[in-house]
Amino acid sequence: MTLTIRSLFPLLASTLAFAAACTPEPAPKEPLGQIPSATTTAKPEWIPFAIRAGKPVEGDPREKHLADLRQLTFGGENAEAYWSPDGKKLILQSTRDGAACDQEFVLDLESGETKRVSSGKGRTTCGYFFYPKGDKILYSTTEAANAACPPKPDRSLGYVWPLDPYDIYVANPDGSDLKLLLGGPGYDAEATMAFDGSRIVFTSSRDNDLELYTMKPDGTDIRRITNTPGYDGGAFFSPDSTKLVWRASRPEGKELDDFRALLGKGLVRPTRLEIYVGGLEGQNARAITKNGRANFGPYFLPDSRRVIFSSNMDSPPDLRGAPNFELYVVDSEGPVTTTGAPASERITFYDGFDGFPMFSPDGKYLVFASNRFGTTPGETNVFVARWVDTEK
Repeated sequence: MTLTIRSLFPLLASTLAFAAACTPEPAPKEPLGQIPSATTTAKPEWIPFAIRAGKPVEGDPREKHLADLRQLTFGGENAEAYWSPDGKKLILQSTRDGAACDQEFVLDLESGETKRVSSGKGRTTCGYFFYPKGDKILYSTTEAANAACPPKPDRSLGYVWPLDPYDIYVANPDGSDLKLLLGGPGYDAEATMAFDGSRIVFTSSRDNDLELYTMKPDGTDIRRITNTPGYDGGAFFSPDSTKLVWRASRPEGKELDDFRALLGKGLVRPTRLEIYVGGLEGQNARAITKNGRANFGPYFLPDSRRVIFSSNMDSPPDLRGAPNFELYVVDSEGPVTTTGAPASERITFYDGFDGFPMFSPDGKYLVFASNRFGTTPGETNVFVARWVDTEK
């Protein structure tokens, strides 16, 4: 159930064809990762270069938070691009070069060199660098179950995601020395790491539900941290490593019966997802969106308080064409409105898909996936922009 563009929404899939987180807390005074705290006159060690990969493209003047927009990939299906701790590279999943399903690639932001780091077997998803050193990568793959791409789900049950048999692996940044980190029956995927390197969070079906778990970086000390029926997934740690943000469904009544019936068949229906925040053990979990739509891909801003996410909340509910997914920011500690959740600010204005946002370790850049400027149907690419924070 990789959350790729094609797995986001049935109507979106037909056009994009993509295979499948008061007083503000002060922003961190130092960049994330292993950066010395001593005062120095030397240039900072994070992003100490001009991003030369890709090419500059024209931004929308309404997108006031996004400056110096740059397109990093060209052609194919590219998404879920996540930063290395030093801000020099991205790991992303891509279907390209005639491949039948996603593989993992690392893109060098200075040279533009892009190298496949997964084995080429099965389907992969959710690549991420180890923090704070960036000396390893992790990703999920189905290759242990079958070297071929998993079959597509049966649409006779409506729009559903398949819970493919993913296991979580760890490797060197160049893809060498691939080792199983966490395996077993069912679905283990969507793994990301705390910025201090203390824990990994992931989604698993191991207890006959789709819940969040954490573990140590060596795969030990597995703890289940959510316990409510429904899908909990796509979690990320806050920059200060004290909170989690994720997407979740909370079905009740007939919807819960439908959820459990599909889960028994290795499927899930993702039409209603809200964004949740909570503690590292899942405590004090609360929804920060309540619009009844498909909200996903949350990520904390550098202040560990505001959250950027993708949503189709502004698409008409009865839209017959592809829904419009945009990026939004919500203050997770802001005042609650009549919706029962804080108000959101719209960030992007492209009539199509924008999603999978992640801030660079220093908080200066935002990377995201979009099908803007595509030259063929289904083309989705990775973009980066300098973030303009109007609240500072």
